[in-house]
Amino acid sequence: MSNESKFQEFKNANKIWAVGSLHSSLDSFQSIKKYILSNFDYGDKLIFLGNIIGFGSKSKEIISEVLSLRFQLMAKFFLQNEDVVFLRGAQEEMFSKLLQLQIAPNPIEIIEWIFSHGVDQTVISYNFDPKEFTEIASQGTIQINKLTSRLNNQISNIPGHKEFFSNLKHAAYSDTKELLFVNRGVDISRPLSAQYDCFWWGYQNFALIDKPYNSFKRIVRGYQSNQYNDLENSKNKILCTLFRKPLKNKKILAGIFTKNGEILELFESK
Repeated sequence: MSNESKFQEFKNANKIWAVGSLHSSLDSFQSIKKYILSNFDYGDKLIFLGNIIGFGSKSKEIISEVLSLRFQLMAKFFLQNEDVVFLRGAQEEMFSKLLQLQIAPNPIEIIEWIFSHGVDQTVISYNFDPKEFTEIASQGTIQINKLTSRLNNQISNIPGHKEFFSNLKHAAYSDTKELLFVNRGVDISRPLSAQYDCFWWGYQNFALIDKPYNSFKRIVRGYQSNQYNDLENSKNKILCTLFRKPLKNKKILAGIFTKNGEILELFESK
């Protein structure tokens, strides 16, 4: 995969709307969707910061819902494909591992780990039984491939879902190179092209970043692993995290930013 396909540059953005981790919270997303549709404007862009799926039982439904919002905005405001971006989060990364389980060297361990981190709920949303994957993981490549093929076919049969998983970006940034969007973090000692999986697994002490990363004066992320989120003071900090722990909290955080990284508004689902 080329770097061009991994990253998205927002060009000539009026405002950039960013939505934090959804984790299948379909009901909470409705108020976010309504607010965006009511206040979006010509020249605006939209980014979802990963972890759209997982943990909840509505993963399939939430993908259809965010795609519906994308189509509505594109039609009303004459947006291009690159004006609405979806980032890869840990949930999407783990689900992609499941879809390719037949090539995994340790399928049993992978199944146990990703199911303990919420992917089992995504499987259920596509009308599959997680126990079927657990049982098949020890039966060899051919049997695993039959099951993953069925799941892939199920995804392909739902409009837009295959394309959703095929076009997830690793990061996005404004054309000023002052505003960066990621799912969880970056290794500030490395360029964007050498981050590997830091984008969705994070990097040690990233939450303590206190100086620009290269030219990026503001970094907006959609997930954090700790409980503390100093969102109220984000305007005076490099990092703005649009997520609150714990996972049982169904609130969705979102924000509006200028291409230079200024925070125009921070809001949450009702």
